[in-house]
Amino acid sequence: MDLLFATNNIHKIWEVQEILGDAFRVFSLKDINLCADIPETSDTLAGNAVQKARFIHQKTGMDCFADDTGLEVDALDGRPGVYSARYAGEGCSFDDNVAKLLKELSGVENRNARFRCVVCLLLAGEEHLFEGRIEGTILRERKGAQGFGYDPIFVPAGYHQTFAEMPAYLKNGISHRGKAMFRMMKYLKGNEGTDSGLSLVSKPV
Repeated sequence: MDLLFATNNIHKIWEVQEILGDAFRVFSLKDINLCADIPETSDTLAGNAVQKARFIHQKTGMDCFADDTGLEVDALDGRPGVYSARYAGEGCSFDDNVAKLLKELSGVENRNARFRCVVCLLLAGEEHLFEGRIEGTILRERKGAQGFGYDPIFVPAGYHQTFAEMPAYLKNGISHRGKAMFRMMKYLKGNEGTDSGLSLVSKPV
């Protein structure tokens, strides 16, 4: 089953392919020679995921899926949230975002936070939303060299390692994105064999 992922983020492509496994082949926008700045102007994760999926569908005529992910920190009233990828400003790096977050939490005792991911699957003219979340805490310093984004400072509840210290199979099995993708995969497998057009790369609507 071929899936077009509406993203330019190569880290997400690798991670999602690993989560979905051999039953699915994930294509990026680069794979279909589409260079586009995908808008993210909603104030909710679900809104951004829908916006991105619709934008790519309008550009290509293809079914696709898109996600939006946010880190919500209790002591910061849910920030960075939908602004997680650009928290330190447009064009910022992962490290810039982490540095800003650690600075804002300097001296703060409440380190509770959660990752949330919402996936929008646009399939045969219908939109389907799948959400995953995981609770955890924010460290005071970075640990680990795996993953990306805020992974070096996020320890999921019940574990002693950050996402950046975990092997990929462990992180993907418990993460917010893993949970959302597994829910999407379950839905797709449940519709396999129907006329819903599950070869998403090649099927125009």
